[in-house]
Amino acid sequence: MENPIPIGVVGLNFGRWIIEELLTDPGKPYFKLAAMCDADAERLNTQKTKWAEHFQGKVTQQIDDLLNDPEIPVIGLFTGPVRRADFIRRIIRAGKDVITTKPFELDPEAAKSVLEEAQSLGRKVMMNSPGPVLSTDLALIKDWQKKHNLGPAVAARAEVTADYREKADGGWYDNPELCPVAPLFRLGIYMLNDIWPLFPDAEKLHVLHSRLFTGRPTPDHAQLGIRFRSGALVNIFASFCVGDGDHYRNSLVINFERGTVFRDSGPERKQDGHLVLITKNDKWERIVLEDVYLDAANLHHYPWQAFHQILTGNPPPNLTTHEQILAGVRIVRAMSEAERGSGWAEVR
Repeated sequence: MENPIPIGVVGLNFGRWIIEELLTDPGKPYFKLAAMCDADAERLNTQKTKWAEHFQGKVTQQIDDLLNDPEIPVIGLFTGPVRRADFIRRIIRAGKDVITTKPFELDPEAAKSVLEEAQSLGRKVMMNSPGPVLSTDLALIKDWQKKHNLGPAVAARAEVTADYREKADGGWYDNPELCPVAPLFRLGIYMLNDIWPLFPDAEKLHVLHSRLFTGRPTPDHAQLGIRFRSGALVNIFASFCVGDGDHYRNSLVINFERGTVFRDSGPERKQDGHLVLITKNDKWERIVLEDVYLDAANLHHYPWQAFHQILTGNPPPNLTTHEQILAGVRIVRAMSEAERGSGWAEVR
């Protein structure tokens, strides 16, 4: 890549993983790490020392040092989600674009307002989930839906697990107001953002959760049921309690009127990115219509190439809309209301 874009990374707790991607193959061809910023001096110095041989950019505890630097056109914002829209507003008003992470915000109104302001200012606000473009696997599933006349999507079951035994540390992970239904908010959010291309217009949801092994006051075991205005039903299970050696697999089963798609489902799989479509023939016999393995090399990395294409005025097809971003934020708010109340909440 002849024109990697300079980027300053703010927030090095999670942002340390982003720095690694930017200084190695996934992000390095598309972006040049120009600055590191964190209010915690020790955390900042740790990353500066770790990458001393690869990074010679700015190191600062003040975000204003990045906002006032004309040589940094993009800010990677990786602070916590609480009031992230306020940070984004400062960045876009400084004339810079933003790459951030999931969940984008906790407040749908704040999220909507800052996205509208960014659009009015000609600035880009992008994230990893939902990504800036429809992912390869979801685009293929939508193609199959049309190609094979599968009819509408009527149900889905999604699952993601890990094996954590966490202790309370007083951070935002311990606060249900800031981290609602923790396994769903921290892990299941990816699955939540995966369903919008096929299941728009959520109507009502129900949350169940429990604490099995965690030392935190927030749950470590949860499931979410969503009813859509079409009548479709979706269930998302997320847990920090499952030690089966296959962490972070985003397994997804989607039922259409005339077929079922399995993504990374079942006990045996060679790699991430395995998609299978089954249906029946005229004799009601089960048949496999599609069985593919996608290129899994970048499935767990940020979509740096797509970010670069958008920022350089060469956007790829299937761009994510603001409404698709806001759909997930509205679900998060409803999840929080359900957790604090009877378990049920309207999505609005």
